[in-house]
Amino acid sequence: MYELKTKETDASVIEFIENVDHPKKREDAYRLLDIFTEVTGHDAKMWGPSIIGFGKYHYKYKTGHEGDAPLAGYSPRKAKISLYLAPDDSERAQLLQQFGKHTTSKACIYINKLADVDEAILKDLIQQSLDFVQKNYPDE
Repeated sequence: MYELKTKETDASVIEFIENVDHPKKREDAYRLLDIFTEVTGHDAKMWGPSIIGFGKYHYKYKTGHEGDAPLAGYSPRKAKISLYLAPDDSERAQLLQQFGKHTTSKACIYINKLADVDEAILKDLIQQSLDFVQKNYPDE
């Protein structure tokens, strides 16, 4: 049976951030830690080796695939900072138009640095993601 690689661990979030090579990206990682903690109301936890997640929900797809995931999260990767927010809400597209310099994939929003985006819109994106996940994956 397939086992998820990205699951909550006991690794230290602060230790992970301290090991981010680039000083500016490390500074952004700490600022994101503050922003995500403020908006979600959850403490940060490491998910797998490189994702900082906040809160947790259980999902189950029609295919039968299920697992746990953070409500929201980010990762200060070498190339870009990845933001993990709910991808399927139409409100997200409207917020992204005002967000600033970014790119997207199906599941992620990528930014080069925090200075490229509007922090107020980021907070709105995080809140919108929380609302969407909690509505679509309510606690059982």
